[in-house]
Amino acid sequence: MDIQNIFDCTPSKFGPLALDIFRFQYRENTTYRTFCKHLGIAPGQVDTAERIPFLPIQFYKTHKVYTGEFSPEIIFSSSGTTGQVPSKHFVADKSIYHKSFFRSFQQFYGSPGDYCILALLPSYLEREGSSLVYMVNALIDKSAHPESGFYLHEHKLLAEKLHRLDSKGTRVLLIGVSFALLDLVEKYSFRLKNTLVMETGGMKGRRKEMIREELHKKLRDGFGVPTIHSEYGMTELLSQAYSTDDGKFECPPWMKVLIRDPEDPLTILPPGKTGGVNIIDLANLHSCSFLATQDLGKLLPDGGFEILGRFGHADLRGCNLMAL
Repeated sequence: MDIQNIFDCTPSKFGPLALDIFRFQYRENTTYRTFCKHLGIAPGQVDTAERIPFLPIQFYKTHKVYTGEFSPEIIFSSSGTTGQVPSKHFVADKSIYHKSFFRSFQQFYGSPGDYCILALLPSYLEREGSSLVYMVNALIDKSAHPESGFYLHEHKLLAEKLHRLDSKGTRVLLIGVSFALLDLVEKYSFRLKNTLVMETGGMKGRRKEMIREELHKKLRDGFGVPTIHSEYGMTELLSQAYSTDDGKFECPPWMKVLIRDPEDPLTILPPGKTGGVNIIDLANLHSCSFLATQDLGKLLPDGGFEILGRFGHADLRGCNLMAL
Protein backbone atom coordinates (compact mmCIF):
# COMPACT_ATOMS: atom_id res chain seq x y z
CA MET A 1 0.00 0.00 0.00
CA ASP A 2 1.54 3.33 -1.11
CA ILE A 3 1.18 5.75 1.78
CA GLN A 4 1.46 8.70 -0.61
CA ASN A 5 -1.88 7.70 -2.14
CA ILE A 6 -3.50 8.21 1.26
CA PHE A 7 -2.33 11.79 1.66
CA ASP A 8 -3.08 12.66 -1.96
CA CYS A 9 -6.64 11.42 -1.48
CA THR A 10 -9.52 13.25 -3.20
CA PRO A 11 -13.27 12.78 -2.60
CA SER A 12 -13.57 10.59 -5.69
CA LYS A 13 -10.64 8.41 -4.61
CA PHE A 14 -11.64 8.07 -0.96
CA GLY A 15 -14.17 5.23 -1.34
CA PRO A 16 -12.02 2.97 -3.55
CA LEU A 17 -8.97 3.59 -1.34
CA ALA A 18 -10.96 2.80 1.82
CA LEU A 19 -12.12 -0.48 0.26
CA ASP A 20 -8.52 -1.38 -0.69
CA ILE A 21 -7.40 -0.72 2.89
CA PHE A 22 -10.36 -2.69 4.27
CA ARG A 23 -9.37 -5.73 2.21
CA PHE A 24 -5.73 -5.32 3.25
CA GLN A 25 -6.61 -5.05 6.95
CA TYR A 26 -9.08 -7.92 6.78
CA ARG A 27 -6.28 -10.07 5.39
CA GLU A 28 -3.42 -8.91 7.65
CA ASN A 29 -5.10 -7.91 10.94
CA THR A 30 -6.12 -10.94 13.01
CA THR A 31 -8.22 -8.99 15.51
CA TYR A 32 -10.13 -7.12 12.84
CA ARG A 33 -10.65 -10.21 10.66
CA THR A 34 -12.01 -12.18 13.63
CA PHE A 35 -14.39 -9.31 14.44
CA CYS A 36 -15.65 -9.18 10.83
CA LYS A 37 -16.13 -12.95 10.75
CA HIS A 38 -18.12 -12.77 13.98
CA LEU A 39 -20.45 -10.33 12.24
CA GLY A 40 -20.67 -12.70 9.27
CA ILE A 41 -19.15 -10.11 6.92
CA ALA A 42 -16.59 -11.07 4.27
CA PRO A 43 -14.76 -8.70 1.87
CA GLY A 44 -16.86 -9.86 -1.08
CA GLN A 45 -19.98 -8.49 0.62
CA VAL A 46 -18.56 -4.97 1.05
CA ASP A 47 -18.81 -2.70 -1.99
CA THR A 48 -18.96 0.79 -0.42
CA ALA A 49 -17.10 2.48 2.42
CA GLU A 50 -20.37 2.78 4.35
CA ARG A 51 -20.71 -1.01 4.51
CA ILE A 52 -17.24 -1.61 5.97
CA PRO A 53 -17.44 -3.02 9.54
CA PHE A 54 -16.23 -0.57 12.21
CA LEU A 55 -14.18 -2.03 15.04
CA PRO A 56 -15.31 -0.84 18.51
CA ILE A 57 -12.59 1.42 19.84
CA GLN A 58 -12.52 -0.50 23.13
CA PHE A 59 -10.50 -3.21 21.37
CA TYR A 60 -7.45 -0.97 21.68
CA LYS A 61 -7.73 -1.56 25.45
CA THR A 62 -7.89 -5.34 25.26
CA HIS A 63 -6.01 -6.37 22.10
CA LYS A 64 -2.94 -5.54 20.08
CA VAL A 65 -4.51 -4.08 16.96
CA TYR A 66 -1.77 -4.82 14.41
CA THR A 67 -2.04 -4.97 10.63
CA GLY A 68 0.88 -7.09 9.53
CA GLU A 69 3.94 -7.86 11.63
CA PHE A 70 6.24 -5.11 12.86
CA SER A 71 8.17 -3.76 15.81
CA PRO A 72 6.42 -0.50 16.77
CA GLU A 73 8.47 2.68 16.53
CA ILE A 74 6.34 4.23 19.26
CA ILE A 75 3.39 3.21 21.44
CA PHE A 76 0.76 5.82 22.22
CA SER A 77 -1.45 5.26 25.25
CA SER A 78 -4.60 6.93 26.52
CA SER A 79 -5.17 8.59 29.84
CA GLY A 80 -7.69 7.17 32.26
CA THR A 81 -8.80 7.23 35.84
CA THR A 82 -7.23 4.88 38.37
CA GLY A 83 -8.15 1.30 37.63
CA GLN A 84 -9.06 1.88 33.99
CA VAL A 85 -7.22 -0.02 31.27
CA PRO A 86 -5.59 2.44 28.85
CA SER A 87 -5.87 2.13 25.10
CA LYS A 88 -2.61 1.37 23.34
CA HIS A 89 -1.87 2.27 19.74
CA PHE A 90 1.16 0.46 18.33
CA VAL A 91 2.56 2.71 15.59
CA ALA A 92 4.64 0.99 12.92
CA ASP A 93 5.91 4.18 11.26
CA LYS A 94 6.11 7.53 13.04
CA SER A 95 6.58 9.34 9.73
CA ILE A 96 2.94 8.54 8.81
CA TYR A 97 1.77 10.35 11.94
CA HIS A 98 4.04 13.28 11.12
CA LYS A 99 2.67 13.54 7.58
CA SER A 100 -0.89 13.37 8.89
CA PHE A 101 -0.75 16.03 11.59
CA PHE A 102 1.49 18.45 9.68
CA ARG A 103 -0.65 18.31 6.54
CA SER A 104 -3.88 18.59 8.51
CA PHE A 105 -2.61 21.55 10.54
CA GLN A 106 -1.43 23.29 7.40
CA GLN A 107 -4.80 22.75 5.71
CA PHE A 108 -6.69 24.52 8.49
CA TYR A 109 -4.13 26.94 9.95
CA GLY A 110 -1.22 27.34 7.57
CA SER A 111 2.41 26.88 8.57
CA PRO A 112 3.26 26.30 12.26
CA GLY A 113 6.05 28.79 11.59
CA ASP A 114 3.45 31.56 11.41
CA TYR A 115 2.64 31.20 15.14
CA CYS A 116 4.06 31.30 18.60
CA ILE A 117 2.53 28.08 19.95
CA LEU A 118 1.76 27.89 23.66
CA ALA A 119 0.50 24.58 25.06
CA LEU A 120 -1.38 24.19 28.34
CA LEU A 121 -1.72 20.41 28.62
CA PRO A 122 -1.13 19.44 32.25
CA SER A 123 -2.97 16.13 32.33
CA TYR A 124 -1.12 14.99 29.20
CA LEU A 125 2.33 16.22 30.22
CA GLU A 126 2.06 14.36 33.52
CA ARG A 127 2.10 10.93 31.91
CA GLU A 128 3.94 8.97 29.23
CA GLY A 129 2.68 8.06 25.78
CA SER A 130 0.40 10.98 24.85
CA SER A 131 -0.04 11.28 21.08
CA LEU A 132 -1.33 14.84 21.62
CA VAL A 133 1.85 15.93 23.42
CA TYR A 134 3.91 14.27 20.69
CA MET A 135 2.03 16.20 18.00
CA VAL A 136 2.10 19.56 19.78
CA ASN A 137 5.80 19.16 20.56
CA ALA A 138 6.49 18.65 16.85
CA LEU A 139 4.37 21.70 15.94
CA ILE A 140 6.25 23.77 18.53
CA ASP A 141 9.56 22.67 16.99
CA LYS A 142 8.29 23.70 13.55
CA SER A 143 7.04 27.02 14.85
CA ALA A 144 10.66 27.98 15.63
CA HIS A 145 9.40 30.89 17.72
CA PRO A 146 11.75 31.42 20.70
CA GLU A 147 8.83 31.75 23.14
CA SER A 148 6.84 28.70 21.98
CA GLY A 149 6.57 26.00 24.62
CA PHE A 150 4.62 23.92 27.14
CA TYR A 151 3.10 25.02 30.43
CA LEU A 152 2.08 22.79 33.30
CA HIS A 153 0.71 24.83 36.20
CA GLU A 154 2.53 28.13 35.59
CA HIS A 155 -0.65 30.13 35.02
CA LYS A 156 0.81 33.49 36.06
CA LEU A 157 3.78 33.12 33.71
CA LEU A 158 1.53 32.01 30.85
CA ALA A 159 -0.95 34.87 31.44
CA GLU A 160 1.85 37.44 31.41
CA LYS A 161 3.27 35.98 28.20
CA LEU A 162 -0.14 35.94 26.49
CA HIS A 163 -0.75 39.60 27.37
CA ARG A 164 2.71 40.64 26.20
CA LEU A 165 2.80 38.70 22.92
CA ASP A 166 -0.78 39.56 21.97
CA SER A 167 -0.29 43.27 22.64
CA LYS A 168 2.79 43.24 20.39
CA GLY A 169 0.73 41.81 17.51
CA THR A 170 2.36 38.36 17.63
CA ARG A 171 0.20 35.60 16.14
CA VAL A 172 -0.31 33.19 19.01
CA LEU A 173 -1.93 29.75 19.08
CA LEU A 174 -2.88 28.71 22.61
CA ILE A 175 -3.80 25.03 22.68
CA GLY A 176 -5.04 23.53 25.92
CA VAL A 177 -7.10 20.88 27.62
CA SER A 178 -10.52 22.28 28.55
CA PHE A 179 -10.24 22.17 32.35
CA ALA A 180 -6.84 23.93 32.28
CA LEU A 181 -8.11 26.72 30.02
CA LEU A 182 -11.05 27.23 32.40
CA ASP A 183 -8.65 27.35 35.34
CA LEU A 184 -6.65 30.04 33.52
CA VAL A 185 -9.59 32.34 32.72
CA GLU A 186 -10.94 32.01 36.27
CA LYS A 187 -7.66 33.45 37.58
CA TYR A 188 -6.87 36.03 34.89
CA SER A 189 -8.89 38.14 32.46
CA PHE A 190 -7.93 38.68 28.82
CA ARG A 191 -8.96 40.68 25.79
CA LEU A 192 -6.92 38.96 23.11
CA LYS A 193 -6.86 40.26 19.55
CA ASN A 194 -4.08 38.23 17.90
CA THR A 195 -4.50 34.88 19.62
CA LEU A 196 -6.34 31.71 18.55
CA VAL A 197 -7.57 29.63 21.50
CA MET A 198 -7.95 25.90 20.78
CA GLU A 199 -9.41 23.42 23.24
CA THR A 200 -8.67 19.72 22.96
CA GLY A 201 -11.72 18.64 25.00
CA GLY A 202 -12.03 16.68 28.20
CA MET A 203 -12.19 17.52 31.87
CA LYS A 204 -10.10 14.42 32.74
CA GLY A 205 -11.91 14.06 36.05
CA ARG A 206 -10.75 17.51 37.17
CA ARG A 207 -14.11 19.25 36.65
CA LYS A 208 -17.72 18.43 35.99
CA GLU A 209 -18.32 17.79 32.30
CA MET A 210 -20.26 20.54 30.52
CA ILE A 211 -21.87 20.86 27.10
CA ARG A 212 -19.78 22.48 24.38
CA GLU A 213 -21.91 25.63 24.18
CA GLU A 214 -21.39 26.34 27.88
CA LEU A 215 -17.66 25.58 27.73
CA HIS A 216 -17.09 27.77 24.68
CA LYS A 217 -19.08 30.67 26.11
CA LYS A 218 -16.97 30.64 29.28
CA LEU A 219 -13.78 30.50 27.22
CA ARG A 220 -14.90 33.19 24.75
CA ASP A 221 -15.81 35.52 27.59
CA GLY A 222 -12.66 34.74 29.56
CA PHE A 223 -10.20 35.21 26.71
CA GLY A 224 -12.14 37.99 25.03
CA VAL A 225 -12.09 36.24 21.66
CA PRO A 226 -14.93 35.90 19.12
CA THR A 227 -14.65 32.14 18.68
CA ILE A 228 -13.04 29.08 20.25
CA HIS A 229 -11.28 26.53 18.05
CA SER A 230 -11.27 22.80 18.79
CA GLU A 231 -9.15 19.78 17.95
CA TYR A 232 -10.76 16.34 17.71
CA GLY A 233 -8.38 13.44 17.94
CA MET A 234 -7.69 10.38 20.06
CA THR A 235 -5.01 7.87 20.93
CA GLU A 236 -6.43 5.32 18.52
CA LEU A 237 -6.21 7.65 15.48
CA LEU A 238 -3.33 9.13 13.51
CA SER A 239 -5.46 11.99 12.15
CA GLN A 240 -7.32 14.94 13.63
CA ALA A 241 -10.35 17.01 12.72
CA TYR A 242 -10.50 20.72 13.55
CA SER A 243 -13.24 23.20 14.32
CA THR A 244 -12.56 26.84 13.51
CA ASP A 245 -16.16 27.85 14.17
CA ASP A 246 -17.32 26.99 17.70
CA GLY A 247 -17.94 23.28 17.30
CA LYS A 248 -18.36 22.49 13.60
CA PHE A 249 -15.57 20.02 12.79
CA GLU A 250 -14.03 19.31 9.40
CA CYS A 251 -11.76 16.43 8.43
CA PRO A 252 -8.65 16.34 6.25
CA PRO A 253 -9.19 14.49 2.93
CA TRP A 254 -7.96 11.13 4.26
CA MET A 255 -10.38 11.08 7.22
CA LYS A 256 -14.15 10.75 7.23
CA VAL A 257 -16.87 10.61 9.89
CA LEU A 258 -20.04 8.51 9.55
CA ILE A 259 -22.90 8.31 12.04
CA ARG A 260 -24.25 4.91 13.07
CA ASP A 261 -27.71 4.08 14.36
CA PRO A 262 -27.51 3.60 18.16
CA GLU A 263 -30.02 0.75 17.92
CA ASP A 264 -28.34 -0.98 14.95
CA PRO A 265 -24.59 -0.31 14.71
CA LEU A 266 -24.36 -1.72 11.18
CA THR A 267 -26.74 0.96 9.85
CA ILE A 268 -25.34 4.36 8.81
CA LEU A 269 -27.59 7.38 9.37
CA PRO A 270 -28.09 10.37 7.02
CA PRO A 271 -26.96 13.94 7.86
CA GLY A 272 -28.93 15.61 10.64
CA LYS A 273 -29.56 12.41 12.60
CA THR A 274 -27.86 11.87 15.96
CA GLY A 275 -25.97 8.64 16.60
CA GLY A 276 -22.63 7.02 17.29
CA VAL A 277 -19.52 8.45 15.63
CA ASN A 278 -17.70 6.10 13.28
CA ILE A 279 -14.35 7.23 11.89
CA ILE A 280 -12.46 6.19 8.79
CA ASP A 281 -8.82 7.19 9.23
CA LEU A 282 -6.84 6.03 6.22
CA ALA A 283 -3.60 6.98 8.00
CA ASN A 284 -4.23 4.08 10.43
CA LEU A 285 -2.82 1.77 7.80
CA HIS A 286 -0.94 -0.50 10.22
CA SER A 287 -3.62 -0.70 12.93
CA CYS A 288 -7.30 -0.32 11.96
CA SER A 289 -8.72 2.43 9.77
CA PHE A 290 -12.37 1.78 10.68
CA LEU A 291 -13.34 2.59 14.25
CA ALA A 292 -16.64 2.86 16.13
CA THR A 293 -16.07 5.43 18.87
CA GLN A 294 -18.01 6.07 22.08
CA ASP A 295 -18.80 9.62 20.97
CA LEU A 296 -22.26 10.84 20.05
CA GLY A 297 -22.59 13.22 17.11
CA LYS A 298 -24.28 14.16 13.88
CA LEU A 299 -23.27 15.02 10.33
CA LEU A 300 -24.09 18.47 8.98
CA PRO A 301 -25.48 19.10 5.49
CA ASP A 302 -22.22 20.73 4.33
CA GLY A 303 -20.16 17.67 5.24
CA GLY A 304 -18.91 18.83 8.64
CA PHE A 305 -19.89 17.19 11.91
CA GLU A 306 -20.64 18.00 15.53
CA ILE A 307 -19.73 16.10 18.69
CA LEU A 308 -22.69 16.12 21.10
CA GLY A 309 -21.40 14.02 23.97
CA ARG A 310 -20.56 10.43 24.82
CA PHE A 311 -22.54 7.24 25.20
CA GLY A 312 -22.97 5.80 28.67
CA HIS A 313 -21.87 2.17 28.95
CA ALA A 314 -25.51 1.08 29.02
CA ASP A 315 -26.10 2.81 25.67
CA LEU A 316 -23.29 1.08 23.78
CA ARG A 317 -25.56 -1.44 22.14
CA GLY A 318 -23.83 -3.52 19.50
CA CYS A 319 -20.34 -2.35 20.43
CA ASN A 320 -19.55 -5.44 22.48
CA LEU A 321 -20.59 -7.95 19.89
CA MET A 322 -17.81 -10.37 20.65
CA ALA A 323 -15.20 -11.36 23.19
CA LEU A 324 -12.02 -12.72 21.64
